[in-house]
Order: sequence, then C-alpha cells, then structure tokens
Amino acid sequence: MNSQVRAYYGHSDVKLSDLGARQMEGVAERLRREPVAAVYCSDLIRTRKGAEIVAWDHNCVPRSHVSLRELNFGLWEGLTYAEIAEEFPEELKAWRESLVDYTMPEGESMADLRERVIPTAREIVMRHHGETIALVAHGGVNRVILSDAMNLSLNNMYSIEQDYGCINIIDYFQDLAVVKLMNGGTEKDC
Repeated sequence: MNSQVRAYYGHSDVKLSDLGARQMEGVAERLRREPVAAVYCSDLIRTRKGAEIVAWDHNCVPRSHVSLRELNFGLWEGLTYAEIAEEFPEELKAWRESLVDYTMPEGESMADLRERVIPTAREIVMRHHGETIALVAHGGVNRVILSDAMNLSLNNMYSIEQDYGCINIIDYFQDLAVVKLMNGGTEKDC
C-alpha cells in the first residue's frame, strides 16, 4: 500500500469502489470452478459487496461477522499516512515503536485485532472442516490470519503484501496450516 496516498478506512463503512468491484469480479472468475461451500466477510459494506460478487456463482449467501472488520484506526480513520504524521506525530512514532501493542487514539491495537479475528477464523475453519470456503476480508485481517497460519510475530505482518483483490490459499490440517498461495491472482499477476 502506498501509505502516502491512500487513506486508512478501518471501521469506516465506505462503499466498494468501481475498481474494487472489478477486482472482486476477477476474484470471482478465478474461484468460479472451485467448490466453495461458504463465503464469509466482515459486516462492512465493502467486503459484503465483494463477498456477494464471489458468492453469486456458488449459490450461497455471504455470512458476515463484525469480528472480521479491519483494524479500528480511531482518530486516524479517513486520513492518509502524511496527514497522520502531520496531525499525530507523537502517536505515530509510538505506534511505529510498538506496532503490536500500541492502541491508536480511540482505536485499537494489532493485538486487539488478532484477539477478535483469530477465534472467528478458527471457528469458521472448524465448522467447514474438509470444505473450501472463501473469506473476503481486509488487508490487516488477511495479514493477521496469514501471520497466525505461519506462526509469525505480528511485528512482521507488514512484511506480507496484500494487494486489493488478491487471493491467499491456506490449507488447514489438525495441527498445521500450510500457506499454498499468498497475494496471488492480482491484476499484476495476470
């Protein structure tokens, strides 16, 4: 993500852009022949709309969970990185020094994000043991799930690229998760 240009929307309920809809149509096309048993998403409109696009060919209704929302950026919601640096320089410095545990002003920490996402993700995996499911999520949520699957510290989560409209494939076994694809299927790959 070019942090100098894009705004952080987190919990802000912004609509899926036309480009985002096209990206999700590309994801749906790539998943069309997969035996997707269920589609999950957060309760925010941008993922719900993306999940509807993916679910269409699989004759299922997306299931939304508030716990799958993006990181709550609090007072930083809707601001670009440059605007945050200008308006909240000390807070931004503190966040960069303690990426996992720093709670953004009126927001949450990465640890908070992990604590609400991972139990839901694990419950979904257990509910659909042996089935293929699609989770239409946010970049931060994806990074947390991938970090958990690979037993990585959240301190390293931004080392995982997550382009809009990308596909990650994780196979879950009883005591093991295998990441088979990460950040795949994006327009740059086509």
